[in-house]
Amino acid sequence: MIYRILLLPLLSTLCYACNSSEAASDETHVTAAVAGVNAIKGMVYLPGSTFTMGTNDENSYPAERPAHQVRVKAFYIDATEVTNKQFKAFVDATGYVTVAERKPDWEELKKQLPPGTPKIPDNELVAGAMVFEAPDHPVDKSDISNWWKWVPGADWKHPQGPGSNLDGRWDHPVVQVAWEDANAYAKWAGKRLPTEAEWEYAARGGMEEKRYAWGDDFTPGNKYMANTFQGHFPDKDAGEDGFKGTAPVASFPPNKFGLYDMIGNVWEWTADWYDADEYKQLAANKITDNPKGPAATRNPENPYAIERVTKGGSFLCANDYCINYRPSARRGTAFDSGASHIGFRCVKDVR
Repeated sequence: MIYRILLLPLLSTLCYACNSSEAASDETHVTAAVAGVNAIKGMVYLPGSTFTMGTNDENSYPAERPAHQVRVKAFYIDATEVTNKQFKAFVDATGYVTVAERKPDWEELKKQLPPGTPKIPDNELVAGAMVFEAPDHPVDKSDISNWWKWVPGADWKHPQGPGSNLDGRWDHPVVQVAWEDANAYAKWAGKRLPTEAEWEYAARGGMEEKRYAWGDDFTPGNKYMANTFQGHFPDKDAGEDGFKGTAPVASFPPNKFGLYDMIGNVWEWTADWYDADEYKQLAANKITDNPKGPAATRNPENPYAIERVTKGGSFLCANDYCINYRPSARRGTAFDSGASHIGFRCVKDVR
């Protein structure tokens, strides 16, 4: 009972488809990856510009359409996703406790459930998060509970649940962080979460209306450009791109702005509320200046959800299940939930 009810608010949002020597090695990896980043360590300066946001490609999801013109102001953006090592520094400095480490509050949880949903007994409300568990055989892809499990004790330090840890993963993107956690880190770092428009502008790397962040060919020269899922989803990840699960940040080539992993690896939180029909409204404008997203969340497919926009796809995006490894791809994600494939990066205003 507890598993099914805690899973309910997440079903549609997920569908779319330290030891010192190790930490030092990871830091070297990241530092080398962002060598040459200008002005602010670990960040890239992007000048303001007008670009085409969204897509008119029929081989996309309705929430991405239509394409429309957006102008963004100049800003700085992290060259990589926030890593486990970086997030640990935040927790060590502040004592912050993530959402996944706290006991769920029924009064808050029930806001995302249909009216009349029976109350979960208090002793069954336990801290945890969503974990991807690959089945050992092909399963019905219309039921994501075949591979997503609510795991008590799963959190950013134990991404697969009790017994798992971050050994060998300090330079991987932090996961199992809810929107509140990402926002808290950003404020501590003197930054903020990107708007959806800023994120998409950064992901496109100055390339107008291309399907991917690097062009229209998914594997140019038979080379993988991002960490996605190959094989048969969800039971067989062939790992042809070199990874099964998350990869160390900057394992793949940067885009033309010098940004790593804007596509694949993990979905990334943005500041915006999710409205499935927002682009239809924005398209009525000739140019929308520096949009901050809608005033409230709206998802007809999940009417009780309270969702923020996540972008970029993840290591679980597969061509036989979803095609979200594109700059225009977007989805609503329950704001209060962590998962195995969601992380973030930050931006900073130009003063």
